[in-house]
Amino acid sequence: MNQSKPLTNFQLILRYIHPWMLLASALTYTLGSGIARYLGHNLFFPRFWVGMLLVILMQLACYILKMNYDLIEAVTPLRHIQDDANDVDQIAASRLSRPAVMLLAFTVLTIGATLTVLMVAQGAIHFTGLVILGVAFLLAFCYGVPPFRLVYRGYGELAEAVLLTGLYPAFGYLLQTGDLHRLLPMIAFPLLALFLAMRLAQSLEPYLHDQKLAHRTMMVVLGWQRGMQTHNLLILLGYLLLVLAATFGLPWQLTWPALLSLPVGLFQIYQMYQIANGGKPAWRILRLTSAATFGLSVYLIALAIWTR
Repeated sequence: MNQSKPLTNFQLILRYIHPWMLLASALTYTLGSGIARYLGHNLFFPRFWVGMLLVILMQLACYILKMNYDLIEAVTPLRHIQDDANDVDQIAASRLSRPAVMLLAFTVLTIGATLTVLMVAQGAIHFTGLVILGVAFLLAFCYGVPPFRLVYRGYGELAEAVLLTGLYPAFGYLLQTGDLHRLLPMIAFPLLALFLAMRLAQSLEPYLHDQKLAHRTMMVVLGWQRGMQTHNLLILLGYLLLVLAATFGLPWQLTWPALLSLPVGLFQIYQMYQIANGGKPAWRILRLTSAATFGLSVYLIALAIWTR
């Protein structure tokens, strides 16, 4: 990855905290709250906003903890043997203070824990909500912290997918109703498939770099050929699951808006097909397309839910 000019410290931090993923976590959370509203429940908006803040803090802590241990890894002897002037981790390790990163992580976790205790004390979070929140925290913690480091063991993308498409919407719904509903998995499973496809597409460009550093992303574990095939199948599976969900009770007025993103998904498959057959990769377009397939699907479903 060639840089035309040096990255600023702010740009380095943005690389780690993934602002668009934080936005995606907030958006998928609104799906759960929106389903509660769609089903006729009155929304408690103070709970809604505090819950959204909790979800964003959870995702932020996930990435900051990963960042801390990435910086440790960047100064190991093995990493220096493979020294690369464009290695973002090495650049960050030379500029950013690890104690400051850890302090930021503890601050985020403390704020999240305080909000959780306050909401439990006020009766906003019941047992099922605590279980969902506990599982979410466990996944967020294990995502980047040794000895788990799911992010580099082939399970990081799956952990993110479960958080964003399953646990956060469920938490949003639970805060408003206290129980769960079958519409949640009907929406979650198609989005999970599209999210995994997005992450596979985005991990194709740094594939060789991840291999060199023994970062076992899902694409590295699968191998680039099988990974690209899996990517294509996941997109088709995502839209197939949407159609199947409609046959099992997902209202059509929530299904058809998500299907509007299908042309973008098919274009994403075409891009992968071209790369697999030796075409010159247009990495920026692939990143944008993959994000658009998932992001548009979530946004269109959320829009349909909140405007009904």
